[in-house]
Amino acid sequence: MSEILFHSRAAERARPSVLVEVTARQAGWELIDFRVRRFPEGQQWSAETGEQEACLVLLSGECRIQWQGGSEYVLGPRRGVFEGYPHAAYLPRRTAFRLTALQATELADGRAPSGRDLAPRLVRPHECGFEIRGGGNATRQIVDILPPSFPADRLLVCEVFTPAGNWSSFPPHKHDVDNFPHEVDLEEVYYYRFSQPEAFGYQRVYRSDGSRDEMLRVKDGDLVLIPDGYHPFVTSYGFDAYYLNFLAGNRRSMAASDDPQFARFRESWPPADPRLPMLRRPEAP
Repeated sequence: MSEILFHSRAAERARPSVLVEVTARQAGWELIDFRVRRFPEGQQWSAETGEQEACLVLLSGECRIQWQGGSEYVLGPRRGVFEGYPHAAYLPRRTAFRLTALQATELADGRAPSGRDLAPRLVRPHECGFEIRGGGNATRQIVDILPPSFPADRLLVCEVFTPAGNWSSFPPHKHDVDNFPHEVDLEEVYYYRFSQPEAFGYQRVYRSDGSRDEMLRVKDGDLVLIPDGYHPFVTSYGFDAYYLNFLAGNRRSMAASDDPQFARFRESWPPADPRLPMLRRPEAP
């Protein structure tokens, strides 16, 4: 198994409530911890963020959340990642919270160290972004949850929907050098879901000098770490793909540099794939 690819089934055997996880220490980097948690209906989970900020993204189900003894809020319902826009909660450092599953629930829990005292906040579906990016068979839909404009410290979060057979994160780009505003240094995870359990895709992670060049077969529930380098993805024919990106660095920016071999494609995209958008952003209530 690649040092940057983590399979959900390994974690599930060891800890049934955690489908996949990686800590910064396991990853060999400085910032991101990431887990996907599963809660049966009625289960409660009490925790605190410590010296990290956290973003909880609802993947499926419905839950109630309360922080610092304040009001209770409901995340969801969301039948699944392909069937509704995301619900999320941003929790700053030193925040105690309690979650109660109102039905069987799966939740992504991404964290990064923080030195700022900020306010907790719900992110409702209508507050999330909407963008169709690329063209032809490199068209995909971007749904920002914590964009650079969001009042967080380090965390940046988005969901990406890629139709069957399409390329995503293309042209291949990287964000491993602090050269703002052209590029920033960010750690990143890709957490995958597919429209059918037998589906798969491929993610290449490579450096221009050839010191890393890995082609990873990714399946439903897999997690890929992007410590550096370029990292395009393609999903197989017949199966739509979803991935959740958590990023963190020292700047609130997603500035990236394209691989010069492929950068020209960005200048002349063909018409967008008519299968997009997969999901439409709901109106504000």
